[in-house]
Amino acid sequence: MKTSLTFGSLLLLSTALIAPSAIAQTTGAPAGTTADAPPSSTADAEPAPPTAEQADNPEEQVEISAPGADTGADIVVTGRFIPNVIRATPEVVSVLSAADIARSGEGDIAGALSRVTGLSVVGNGFVYVRGLGDRYSSALLNGSPLPSPEPLRRVVPLDIFPTSVIASSLVQKSYSVDYPGEFGGGVINLTTKAVPKESFLTIGISGSGDSETTGRLGYTYYGSDTDWTGFDDGTRDMPNGLRQAVRGGGFGATTDAQRRDFAAGLVNASTSLLQRNFDIPMNFAADISAGGSTDVGATRIGFIAAAGYSNSWRTRSALQQFSNDPNVAGTPQESFNRVTTDNRIIVNGLLGLGLEFGDHQLRWTNLYIRDTLKQGRLAAGYNRSVSDQNEGQPPSIIEQNTFWFERQLIDTQLVGEFKFDDLSVDVRGAYANSQRESPYERSFSYFYQGDGDPTTKGPGDVDDYINNLSSAGQSASVAFSDLNEDVYSGAIDLGYKLPSSMPISLAAGYAYTKTERSASRYQFRYFRPEGALPLDVAQERPDYLISDYNIYNYNIQLRDVSGAEGAAAYDANLEVHAGYGQIEAELVDGLRLAAGVRYEDAKQTVLPVGATLVPTNLNNSYWLPAATLTWNFAEDMQIRLHGSKTIARPQFRELAQQIYQDYESDREFTGNPFLIDSELLNAEARYEWFFGRGERLTLAGFYKKIDNPIEAAAFIAGGGQFRSGFANAPEAQLYGAEIEVQKHVPLDTLGGDFFSTRRLVLIGNYTYTQSELKVDDSLIVGPSLQTVAANLLFQDGAPLTGQSDHLANIQIGIEDTDKLSQATVLLTYASKRVVDRGPIQGELRQPDIIEKPGFRLDFVAREGFTFLGKEIELKFEARNITGTRHQEYQQAGDNRIDINTYDVGRSFSLGAQVKF
Repeated sequence: MKTSLTFGSLLLLSTALIAPSAIAQTTGAPAGTTADAPPSSTADAEPAPPTAEQADNPEEQVEISAPGADTGADIVVTGRFIPNVIRATPEVVSVLSAADIARSGEGDIAGALSRVTGLSVVGNGFVYVRGLGDRYSSALLNGSPLPSPEPLRRVVPLDIFPTSVIASSLVQKSYSVDYPGEFGGGVINLTTKAVPKESFLTIGISGSGDSETTGRLGYTYYGSDTDWTGFDDGTRDMPNGLRQAVRGGGFGATTDAQRRDFAAGLVNASTSLLQRNFDIPMNFAADISAGGSTDVGATRIGFIAAAGYSNSWRTRSALQQFSNDPNVAGTPQESFNRVTTDNRIIVNGLLGLGLEFGDHQLRWTNLYIRDTLKQGRLAAGYNRSVSDQNEGQPPSIIEQNTFWFERQLIDTQLVGEFKFDDLSVDVRGAYANSQRESPYERSFSYFYQGDGDPTTKGPGDVDDYINNLSSAGQSASVAFSDLNEDVYSGAIDLGYKLPSSMPISLAAGYAYTKTERSASRYQFRYFRPEGALPLDVAQERPDYLISDYNIYNYNIQLRDVSGAEGAAAYDANLEVHAGYGQIEAELVDGLRLAAGVRYEDAKQTVLPVGATLVPTNLNNSYWLPAATLTWNFAEDMQIRLHGSKTIARPQFRELAQQIYQDYESDREFTGNPFLIDSELLNAEARYEWFFGRGERLTLAGFYKKIDNPIEAAAFIAGGGQFRSGFANAPEAQLYGAEIEVQKHVPLDTLGGDFFSTRRLVLIGNYTYTQSELKVDDSLIVGPSLQTVAANLLFQDGAPLTGQSDHLANIQIGIEDTDKLSQATVLLTYASKRVVDRGPIQGELRQPDIIEKPGFRLDFVAREGFTFLGKEIELKFEARNITGTRHQEYQQAGDNRIDINTYDVGRSFSLGAQVKF
């Protein structure tokens, strides 16, 4: 069996290994002498899978007996039993088991992974490994690649994966050639629940709320009758005539009457009327899972099924500012207080079928996740390019938005794992589809006309907010976004154990992946060719303003502004052929080497549709070597040395010249078609001490050199618009160290029945990372697609975006070793990190945009008991007890601009699960 982390070898999580240094001792032989076991003895047999208890034991002495070939005496094989995947694999990994996930109490896998050493979650569910952004990592499901439903990312956001469908998560931080070559920080492999050995049925339900949202003021809108399900009933479908006009490129040839019809044909009040809700409801979630298996002769057939539904609310009251001063001094150019209410509905389902016969097994896994966000916004503030804001006046501008974002992932996989004595064959094929639809992105902007003083009211001074659809700060628009991505993948992995005295295993494989994406965003503005609307009409609320009556009586039309800045649509493809070869050998007793090389050939294209813009065509091939040397120098200690070369390709959205609004950060992004691949050199040294059952101490140092890293950078677009884009910096270096400790302290010495079976669980990890850009005056293509000197766009020595110098996690808990009873305090800390480069102002650069995650304290308690013959689990959670705020800002000396700052609030949850 291979111990490299191919898909088949993920079974290390449930398979015991006998260390190659096992000594076969003949009963009665003098101490220190050895005897070879006969070929037919069980000394050569595959060890049985470990029990749940053994899976937590990093090392255990085992004895396997068999009759002697000649004398009839028993032969006893004594060796180190190492079911712990962290120690057994030749690579550096972190494993988040089902027990770890349950202890953290997180509802999605992104939150659970934030407890892993060196990992942090940035933005909306994107996991950074050792400070490297999601572009330097990859996410796999049961070893197969996943598409992303996010326009700005290639990596799937992990917060859409409920923990109820994930059995374990493996994070590999050192590269092995059986994984894709796009590997910088690491690879995250999610494993779905497999065929159970016993039948079960589990039902769970929970409710929660937070101090900033539940029972407080928020904003929402009607939408459709079925919004609560996460599915629109067709209300938000783009009208067919409008769709044909824009997709056929014939909108410019339409008549005034057609453009009025387009405006009147849109669903109005149910998508544009924002309503106040003074009592935002609590969050609700429910899930059900079932499984079973049966034996048919020597074949075991089984299934597992799971389904879940959650409906949650979140309100943020954010301060969002923008400055065009190089030192962010003086009055900001823009300043808005924006209240946003999200209603998030997640529906998920899992169906797995399994077949086991002899040493072989087949698995068919099907996963469905739909993540819908219904969002209402109301903002008040000013924009100095429209009008200065005088003290004591009402805010000069009010902005209103209503949005509906649908993200959907469908994945089906067929995997076969076959074992023929010393030969193993793993084959897998998968199809995955992701979609993101955002229909009816409605925006309205009203401008205050008047001075707020009724005693000084003059002619035309209405002292009210108006929207005449034509003046600065007065507008109405609607947009329709759509993204579809298909991923086809297949692979075969071969492993062979040579019949030699020195343990040697050979591995080889081939993998094919094809990714196809089509994305579009069509945006329309309401306008009146004759100019401003009459004042009494301009004062009307949004749904009256764009009513059919006004449209036809005041000649209000739709104007297509989709391609004003970039392409309205683009098609993208990535096709990768890869092959690898690898050898693992025990060079001498206790010294193991895993070395190999991977070859990848990739073609990547991004083609704007219907626009004369620059396409991207990247066609590159790479040889990617990797080697890890492990020295088991003591019974429970080992040292690893690792070196490898990997790559990082630009993501589709980073290449596409299309304006995209990130509604989490409230910033606009656009792509750069001139980006190129990044190349990485990786090195690591690691010390590991497994000093007890489920206990360990690890120390590691790591270094990475990145050629042509892709960095986000802000710039000032036409009209003074603050926008973000991407560019290749010349070089970057990253280095750091991490420490992890896990210790159990029995509490039976305290006396009393309560402590007799309880123990103290202490888990802590800390990662220190430093990164710096290496830039000179060489010319690069900046995010505004202008050629600039690298040291003007980037500051030499600046850290990589998304990288925190310090990451720390501490878990302190008390748990019962005989039954389910846990209480855990979880503390997380991440230091400040750059999320975007400050824009260039002439020859000067603004300060970078900083995010300050800070400290976060959580508490999770789980208690199991039996009631009416049923097993019941109760879970209580308290999140963000410290009340830590979300802060994104620019700062120069005492000058500070808040880009996106708001209170997160404290949340509390209570849930119950019943097992039948």
